[in-house]
Amino acid sequence: MYQVFATGPTRPWRDHMGPHVGHVGPEAGQRMDKGLAKLSRARDTAGMKALSMTPSTRVLVLTGAGASAESGIPTFRDANGLWESHRFEDVASPHGFRRDPKLVWRFYSERRRGVLSAQPNEGHMAIARLEAELGDRFLLVTQNVDGLHGRAGSQRMIEMHGNLLKTRCSHCQLGPFDDTELYLDTPPDCSACASKGLQSLLRPHIVWFGEALDPDHMSRMHSFMAEAGSQLCFIAVGTSGHVFPAAQLVDAARAVGGRTILVNRDEADNAERFEQVIRGQSGEILPTLLG
Repeated sequence: MYQVFATGPTRPWRDHMGPHVGHVGPEAGQRMDKGLAKLSRARDTAGMKALSMTPSTRVLVLTGAGASAESGIPTFRDANGLWESHRFEDVASPHGFRRDPKLVWRFYSERRRGVLSAQPNEGHMAIARLEAELGDRFLLVTQNVDGLHGRAGSQRMIEMHGNLLKTRCSHCQLGPFDDTELYLDTPPDCSACASKGLQSLLRPHIVWFGEALDPDHMSRMHSFMAEAGSQLCFIAVGTSGHVFPAAQLVDAARAVGGRTILVNRDEADNAERFEQVIRGQSGEILPTLLG
C-alpha cells in the first residue's frame, strides 16, 4: 500500500515504487548522478525547441500544484500550515473528519468555490493536445485535485490524490460521483446508507494524509514506464519534489532508460535528478515544448 506524505531529501525510489520497473543500485546511481551533473539546465525559454519524438516515443507527464497556480487556484495551505488558525491535520485527515466533519466540509467547499471559478490555462491545454496526438502512448499523472486537466480535455489520466469535485460515502461503496455542491453549514448524509437504516456522512473524494493511494493507479504507472523502456519521456511540471511517491517517479523513469525533464517556476527538491530543467511558467513553456 502507498501513502501520501511529505518529507526531506529524496529516498531510494524503490522503497515506494515496488519491484515493477527495476532497481538502481548505488554504483549505477552514482554514475547517473555524475552524468546528470554534466548536463545543462535551461533557465529560460530562449531558443527552446519542441520536444523531439519518434513514432515509438511514450510520454508520461506528472503535474503538481504549480501547473494550476497560473489558473488562480487558491493555495492548499499557507506557509504556516494553517487554515483560519486550524492545523492542516484538522481539515485534511480522517481523524479531522471524524472529529469535526462540518469544519472539513467547509474547508473543501470553499476550495470547491475557488476551483469552479477557475479555468484551465495554456499548460493544461498543451498537455491535452499532446494526449490527443499520442493516444495510448501518453499518460498523465496529476497530484492536483482541481479537475482542470479533465476540463481541458485530458482523458488518459490518473488523479493520484482524488478530485475535489467528486464525493463519496465515508462508510459504504457509494461514489465517487460528480458533485459541485457547497456544504458550508451541514455535512451531507449518504442516501444509500440511509435507505438501509444506517447513518453515515459523505466525504470529499480526496486522499487525505495518512490514507493509502489506489494500488491500481500505482500499477498502471509502473506498467506504462516498464513498457516504454528507453522510449519513455518523463516530464514533471510544477512539482515541489518532496511529496512521495510522486517525487520518485523521476528515478523510476531513469531506471528504464527514459528521458527526464522538469518544468518548474521554482526550484524543486529533486531537481538534480532530472536531465533537463526548464525554469519558468508552465503555461508559457509547455505550448512550445509539447508542440
